[in-house]
Order: sequence, then structure tokens, then C-alpha cells
Amino acid sequence: MVASCRGVTHEKIVPDPPISRRNADHDHANEVVRKALAHHPVNVSLIAALAPTAAGPAGPDSLFAVRPGISAEEALVPVSMLLKAAEEVSDEITEHASGIERGLIWSLVHSVEMARGVVEALLDGNRRSPS
Repeated sequence: MVASCRGVTHEKIVPDPPISRRNADHDHANEVVRKALAHHPVNVSLIAALAPTAAGPAGPDSLFAVRPGISAEEALVPVSMLLKAAEEVSDEITEHASGIERGLIWSLVHSVEMARGVVEALLDGNRRSPS
């Protein structure tokens, strides 16, 4: 980058710092999870140790709500089904997209597949009988 001061051109040595796209709320939530995992007993199922759901809206301005008192395992089953549906819809949309949209949708599909994989692994690991 070149800067000009009083007609004299100077080469900028230090680049501008990168723009931070971090979300402070996400960072805080991640820190809470890290602390909880660090203090969790190793011999107890983490999924079983989670508190049941609290009542709340399914999303901002939603007509639907999450029922209270549902165990984490029970709650993850419909989450997995919703993620599978999102994969299928995204796959269909990808076929009709072009250019940058196709890449963005593919990225969405990949993210949803990874999220579903984690949910399925949690459910499978929790269902496994103790050895």
C-alpha cells in the first residue's frame, strides 16, 4: 500500500490488521461449554447430564415453541431429522443454482452434513451399551 504525505509517497510497511468477524456472544457460549466440559466427570454421560429443555420459542417471531422437560437425547432426534431435511432441500436447490450461489449452497450443505454427523454421533455414543 502506498501513502502520500505532502506530495511525498511512502511505502506502507505494516499492513492493516485483519477485520475481525468474531461474534462475542459465540465466544462466550464456547467458553461456557469449555468450562462445563472441563468440570464434567469422565465416567458420566454428558448427554445424560444435560438438563431437560426449557420452554421457549422455536425462533424469533415464531408461532412454534419448544416444549419444556424434554431430555437432551429426545431433543436431538428431531434435530437430526431437521438437519437431514435441510440437507435434502439444499441438495435440490444446488442443482438449479449457478456461479457463486452454487458454491454458497454447497457450503451450506457441507455444514449441515457435519452438524448432523455430530448429532448422530452423540446419539449413537449415548445409545451404546456400557462395556
